[in-house]
Amino acid sequence: MSQAFTNLLTHIVFSTKERRAIIDDEIKSELHAYLGGLVKELGGKAYIVGGINDHVHLLVNLPAKVSISDAVRFIKSNSTGFVKTKFNRRLFAWQKGYGAFSVSKSNASEVIKYIQNQDEHHRMVLFKDEFVAFLRKNEIEHDVKYIFD
Repeated sequence: MSQAFTNLLTHIVFSTKERRAIIDDEIKSELHAYLGGLVKELGGKAYIVGGINDHVHLLVNLPAKVSISDAVRFIKSNSTGFVKTKFNRRLFAWQKGYGAFSVSKSNASEVIKYIQNQDEHHRMVLFKDEFVAFLRKNEIEHDVKYIFD
């Protein structure tokens, strides 16, 4: 074949540095839209971007030529500049790491609903607990003391 044909959905999750609650209502919707635009700039599609004041979730489909790590680096660095410039938030920063989890096409609608309901979900579950649950569900070996910076 002369081309790569892929349909790889990925649920990407990352937090603000030190899980600071700095994604407030003033920046939330514009930041989420900007994150989706960055995915598009990479040649991908953002099905949904959501989250609460200390982290974001993205369900994306990236082209085969773009690695997850390159995409996340691009998204985080550009969105940091956007928030610092547009909203004058000099202390805004993302955590160093991220989580990326494969999603089957048949499960995409459930992940979309999950991301849409982040406000409600996090009334009961802390981000740290949510993230560790993702790692366990996806059978990713981890040591909790090294997950969060």
